[in-house]
Amino acid sequence: MNATPVVTEPMALSSRSCFRIAMGLAMVADALQIFVFPLFAEGALSPVDDVLDVLVAAVLVHLLGWHWEFLPAFAAELVPGVDLVPFWTFAVLNVYRKWKGVMRPQESGKYPPVLEGTGHLK
Repeated sequence: MNATPVVTEPMALSSRSCFRIAMGLAMVADALQIFVFPLFAEGALSPVDDVLDVLVAAVLVHLLGWHWEFLPAFAAELVPGVDLVPFWTFAVLNVYRKWKGVMRPQESGKYPPVLEGTGHLK
C-alpha cells in the first residue's frame, strides 16, 4: 500500500496574495473600529480596540514586512476619535502603491531586487 507523503513545510504565499490578505485584514479591522466598537465602547480608552490594533500591526508586519507607513497608522489608531479614519487601509494601500512602482520593469528590463527567500520588499 502506497502512502502519500506528508508535506511538512509551510507553503509560501506570493506577494500579491500577501497584499490581498493584508488589505482584507486592514478593511475588516477598520470597519470594526468605525462601525462596531463605538457602539460598545465604555469610555475613551477601549482595551479591545487597542488589542485589535496591536494584532493588526503584528500581522501586517508579518505579511508585508516592516514599512514606515505602519507606524503613523498605529499611532493614529490609538487616539480616540481619530481611529474613525481607516488608517490601516490607507497604510496598506500606500505600501501596495510603492510595491507596484518597484515591480514595474525599469528601462533596462530588469526588476528591482526583493529580499531573497522572504518575499518581503526592501
